[in-house]
Amino acid sequence: MIIVNAMLLIVCSQYLSGFYVANNLKLIFGAALLLTIINILIRPILKLILSPIIILTLGLGVLIVNGLVLYLLDISSPNIKIEGLTAWVYSILLFTVVNYMFHIATKKSK
Repeated sequence: MIIVNAMLLIVCSQYLSGFYVANNLKLIFGAALLLTIINILIRPILKLILSPIIILTLGLGVLIVNGLVLYLLDISSPNIKIEGLTAWVYSILLFTVVNYMFHIATKKSK
């Protein structure tokens, strides 16, 4: 998951204007590790708190949760800076789609 997040950070910094990540690979992996920790520890709590919104919007409220996760990453890591609404929205959409595909691909079959 850390490698997927690191690749997403690199892709966002390359293709989205307003999304800036440090050029050092070690700092990128540090930010990806922080993003993975936020996803593991804080994201379930946010989903629980925002579950009425997620249910009312038929799942689109997950975009709000992912936006909050990226906001927490933005304020907690000095190596990442997200400026502008378009960079924010596109990065949220990209992270949502890729993380969903990753979870589907790594899901254990019963």
